[in-house]
Amino acid sequence: MGKSRTKRFKRPQFSPTGDCQAEAAAANGTEPEEDDGPAAELLEKLQHPSAEVRECACAGLARLVQQRPVLPGLARRDAVRRLGPLLLDPSLAVRETAAGALRNLSACGGFEVCDDMVTKDIMTPLVALLKECSTGLDSNEMSPQKKKDQNRNSIENIANEAVNVLWNICECSSRAVSLFNKEGCLEIVLKYLSRFSTNVDLAISVAYCLQTVTEDNPELLKSFSTPALHVLESAMLSPVNSMEYFLLKTLVAGTIWNLKDIIPSKSQAEIINAILKILSEVLEMDAGETVIQMKEAETQRIKTAAETEDTLQNANGDDLMEDDEMEEIPHRRKVRRKTFISDLLPPTDKELREAIALLTAQQTALEIVVNICCSEDPTDDEWEELSSSDESDAFMESSLSECGGQLLSPLCLSHEVHTALTHHLLPKKIFDKTAFPNSIAVDVCSRNPTWKPLIRKMNTIQCRALVCLQSLVSLLDVDHLGGPAALQTLAQHLSQLLFSQPDFAKHVDFLEAISSALRALLQTMASKNIPQCMTPDQLMTLCTAGVHSSNVGVRVNVVSILGITGSVLAKEDGTLDILKTIGYFLLEVATKDPCLVVAGEALDALFDVFADGKEAEMASVQIKLLSTLKEFQPVFKMKIRKEGRTKYSPDQLCVLDNVKMNLRRFVAYQEIVEKRLTT
Repeated sequence: MGKSRTKRFKRPQFSPTGDCQAEAAAANGTEPEEDDGPAAELLEKLQHPSAEVRECACAGLARLVQQRPVLPGLARRDAVRRLGPLLLDPSLAVRETAAGALRNLSACGGFEVCDDMVTKDIMTPLVALLKECSTGLDSNEMSPQKKKDQNRNSIENIANEAVNVLWNICECSSRAVSLFNKEGCLEIVLKYLSRFSTNVDLAISVAYCLQTVTEDNPELLKSFSTPALHVLESAMLSPVNSMEYFLLKTLVAGTIWNLKDIIPSKSQAEIINAILKILSEVLEMDAGETVIQMKEAETQRIKTAAETEDTLQNANGDDLMEDDEMEEIPHRRKVRRKTFISDLLPPTDKELREAIALLTAQQTALEIVVNICCSEDPTDDEWEELSSSDESDAFMESSLSECGGQLLSPLCLSHEVHTALTHHLLPKKIFDKTAFPNSIAVDVCSRNPTWKPLIRKMNTIQCRALVCLQSLVSLLDVDHLGGPAALQTLAQHLSQLLFSQPDFAKHVDFLEAISSALRALLQTMASKNIPQCMTPDQLMTLCTAGVHSSNVGVRVNVVSILGITGSVLAKEDGTLDILKTIGYFLLEVATKDPCLVVAGEALDALFDVFADGKEAEMASVQIKLLSTLKEFQPVFKMKIRKEGRTKYSPDQLCVLDNVKMNLRRFVAYQEIVEKRLTT
């Protein structure tokens, strides 16, 4: 039903909690008691006079909220209103653990829980805490060095938890974003971001938050002053190249892309180049090799620590024996335990964190490229209204090289994006990311529980790269993609990826991503008369597996692929049998798929395949296309009338109405064809 449009990427959230969870719990015999067990006890302890007890209660709740069945009980007991005041508790430790509990609650609870948190006024103490942390960091600079370091670490840890809460609820609630704008949160979080050189973890949390709140938020864009833009520029252009800094720079690049409407025309080309240069550098890295190297480094570090520990044990054997003896004498008060070097070193998972940071940076980079590719062109009026304030002009002129001209038109901006994408070889680097993850890296991660989640991250990068490839194929000219031969090579590569997986139909995310990429690629090749590479057997294998998928996107893609390929075959000789197979298949989908969107796509594909060509006309008569469509026509109209308003969006209904109209015209055309061929 027309050219598909890639959707913008959003961070996935858990489904909202609600009655369905309570029903499931009841069905399993695990329905919570009226007192909600440990939740009730922990919530009561939040009011305890001892700060240590309050801290422990917050820590307990932080763990408990990760068990989704308990969330309705916590909501009934007003957990948010009980935790909120503790964000301003006299004890810094309580503040940090309370923010941690709210962070987990907002992350695990989904949209409903986050919206409820805003309703229960969590933003008031949260914003107050963020302001206090900002003030505390400023005043702390005047303290003695040792105390300064201790206070700074505590305050920055609290700020990090608080920013994560802010990010989570702003991502789920437009009301939270409005309050972010109204309460001046931008200035606060930018102050935290400016500390990126001393606390990259806090800066990354801020960058995530900024990327969320700057998307489709014109009111906030007005608040970005020259100093604010300088902070972003400093972070994005940081010379440090650790994995965590790659993640930070990628996130800031995404934020700056969201601010493109306030960037003056003189600097837009430079900004686009700077953003895509960072994304290119991130995607250039071999994630599989990095994972292997990091795991080896971790193994070596642990081995070295163990050897050092053994050496100290052997060197101090007599003392350790004395310690053991002292522990066995009950009347002595002074009891020393064995102290190993590992007890004195802070626990670290530096290598794992670095590996995760790189994988996350690459996933984020691919998502930003997709969002760049599918950004809607603004209207002429919107382009005339773009900000070109003196402050913004001054910043960009001082920060980046000058280039004259007025504000870029949508066409010019598109040209700049095309040029920058190809200049930084992003199509090639994205193509490389579509391969399956490094098998050695997968094996290494599968043998260690803490590293095993990285396998899913590597698979996600492949899927994001395939969706990104779809966007590039739809956006760029054939020459920018390497020419016809490169597209044929790409088609062979995608076919090989697909059919090298005997059970590809089971991997829904992969199947949706690769079918989307194939759909866009085959459409481009067909429009440029480039010979296609999939054999009829491969085509039908993909479509047969895809049409039985529970994922509507997969079903729509494979039906569209069949229509594209069939329309090409219809112009060739000797294709009668395969056209009949395609026709039967599409009729089956159109008349039996429960989703009208899929049925409409199948009808659209039939219109394309049997619109023209001698072989197509013969095939249409032999499969009784006309009589089947005539019989289905009133059924389709009735389904649209009955289900349309309740199950489908206005845009989908508009497309379905067009299909209905085209069906009437196509039936009239087929009547002419059949009459001509049968007389």
